[in-house]
Amino acid sequence: MIKVSVMYPNTPGARFDHDYYRDKHMPMLQNRMGDACKSYTIDKGLAGGMPGEPPTYIASCHIFCDSVEAFQAAFGPHAKEILGDVRNYTDLKPLMQISEVVVG
Repeated sequence: MIKVSVMYPNTPGARFDHDYYRDKHMPMLQNRMGDACKSYTIDKGLAGGMPGEPPTYIASCHIFCDSVEAFQAAFGPHAKEILGDVRNYTDLKPLMQISEVVVG
């Protein structure tokens, strides 16, 4: 099992529409990826590690798939549409990481 994490750095003055992300973008991604997307989670940053510190990321999502190959095969054909939708909810550049899930 792998996890594809997409993280949006908390940048002062940045725009991020959490409702659009939750209600439109991520369901669209899941629909396009089909069964390759086993599940996903969405995180909304609240705070950093110290009192009063802002969160490192304003938002992130984690997409769970069986393998890197399964993710790439399902995401690739729809990448242009999915990535093109980013401008509808943020002006931030997302950071992406693919990890092996060691403990679930």
